[in-house]
Amino acid sequence: MHTTESSENYLETILVLSSRLPVVRSVDIANELGFKKSSVSIAMKNLRENNYITVTDAGFIYLTDSGRAVAEMIYERHEFLSGWLVALGVSQDIAVEDACRIEHVISVETFQAIKKYVKEQKNS
Repeated sequence: MHTTESSENYLETILVLSSRLPVVRSVDIANELGFKKSSVSIAMKNLRENNYITVTDAGFIYLTDSGRAVAEMIYERHEFLSGWLVALGVSQDIAVEDACRIEHVISVETFQAIKKYVKEQKNS
C-alpha cells in the first residue's frame, strides 16, 4: 500500500515515541510534532483505517506490523542519510532537515545503492 509523506512522518514519530514512552497517545504525537491535537486525531483515524495503527479504548496507539515496517524503513533512511550528510560536511541541523525530505522520495533502489557505496568507501 502506498503511503504519503505525512503518514510516514506520523508512523516514524510513533515509532520514536514508543521507544521513549510506556504508551503513545495523540497528545504525545501533537506535542512532539508541534501540531494541533485535532490534526493528529484526523491523521490517526486515517492510519487506523489503513491498518497502520491500532488504538485502544484508552487512546493508546500501537503500530501494526505493516505500520512498523513503514516506520522502521523511514527511520532507517532518516538516520543513515542524516549521518551520511554530516560525514560529507553538512551541518547537523541542515543534514537532519534535508534527510527528512529525502527519506520520503528516494527509491528503494537508490537508497540501497547509496548504502552499498558508503559501506564500500568505509571498507577501502
